[in-house]
Amino acid sequence: MAAIILVLDRHTEDRLLADIVEQGHSVLAQVRTAAECMLALAHIAPSVLVVGARRETLTGELLSACDGRGIRVIALAASDRDRRYAATLGLLEVLDAAVAWPEIEALVHGGVVVPMRVGDRGRSVGAPRAGRVVAVWGPTGAPGRTTLAINIAAEIAAAGHTVALADADTYSGSVAASLGMLDEAPGFAAACRLAGSDSLTQSEFERIAQRYNSPQGAFWVLTGLGRPSRWPELSAERVTRTIEALRLWVDYVVIDTGFNLESDEELSSDVFAPRRNAATVTALRAADHVVACGLADPVGMGRFLRAFGDLTDVISDTAVSVLMNRVRQSAVGLDPAGQVIGALRRFGAIEAPVLVPNDQASLDVAVLTGRTLRDAAPKSLARASIRRFVLTTLVAAPAERTARRRSLARTLVPR
Repeated sequence: MAAIILVLDRHTEDRLLADIVEQGHSVLAQVRTAAECMLALAHIAPSVLVVGARRETLTGELLSACDGRGIRVIALAASDRDRRYAATLGLLEVLDAAVAWPEIEALVHGGVVVPMRVGDRGRSVGAPRAGRVVAVWGPTGAPGRTTLAINIAAEIAAAGHTVALADADTYSGSVAASLGMLDEAPGFAAACRLAGSDSLTQSEFERIAQRYNSPQGAFWVLTGLGRPSRWPELSAERVTRTIEALRLWVDYVVIDTGFNLESDEELSSDVFAPRRNAATVTALRAADHVVACGLADPVGMGRFLRAFGDLTDVISDTAVSVLMNRVRQSAVGLDPAGQVIGALRRFGAIEAPVLVPNDQASLDVAVLTGRTLRDAAPKSLARASIRRFVLTTLVAAPAERTARRRSLARTLVPR
């Protein structure tokens, strides 16, 4: 049975207390504020903290103290504002304040395995580390770059790694819209501005990034440009600095890039002018692994093969994986997988491409609900193919899981 501290308003406490005792748990303390809870932690050692998701009861200092002592924290949110506040702190086990005790009981005994909070990895301050960068690119014609980037990020996160998904498309950034997020203040552009003045700290990153919350696949999101005319904010130097900063805070950085690989210098006589394609080219050159995607139909494969040569010129020594989207018999005839593989081998000398089957119904559900395929359609054939690719190619082995990760991830957002 669990030893519990309650940091709740009196009404919620009275509603839950009888069930807590009936289940055999011991309540070590009942306090009203985060400050009172900190004082209690100096004298008692609970295993679980049930706390209201308000500024008076929940603080970053309290979360850090609980992480250091191995205490599970379960937050009860009475409003969307409370949920957003908990998310800004990186708290991922959040339930509605009106839930009955049995729902809380499930988290008390088990909880969910989700990625750690950014910046809390149990390493000493200043210890060197470098996250891996995965850039997702594809030619013009909507080959599915954003869909792949989102779901690659989700599957890496579900494997137990911290992930930042950045939208660096200077033509038509759409990560925010795909995940149902607000994009009035583009996170990646803000990060680039801060990086340009050496002000991009971890706290600033957590402030400007949004959190996609999921029981098994939460990750940070730096949304893209709301207006394409703002592309000069994403200069090569700023993008480079931003990527290097992100490497220090998360295990994987997934970047949704633009399609255009043209050298802007050839289009302008001003060598000091900003380059619209700089963000894409810089992200590709900074990547440890590039995912090149195309549409598996005659038009899409033609576009992909013509542009693939330009991609290899940009990233001569970087590992590249080819993913072909929407593989279907109706577009390429009988044996669609064999047709696509044969065409890529014959005309592009591309071996062993990853084939993502056409699963429009699942993709429509994901877009409609603003969720990843893992959350919206976990049995999707497209999701299964992406997951297999991530686990076999991008993530060599799942992140080590301990009985209680130092930064136990915490979001179970009610739907």
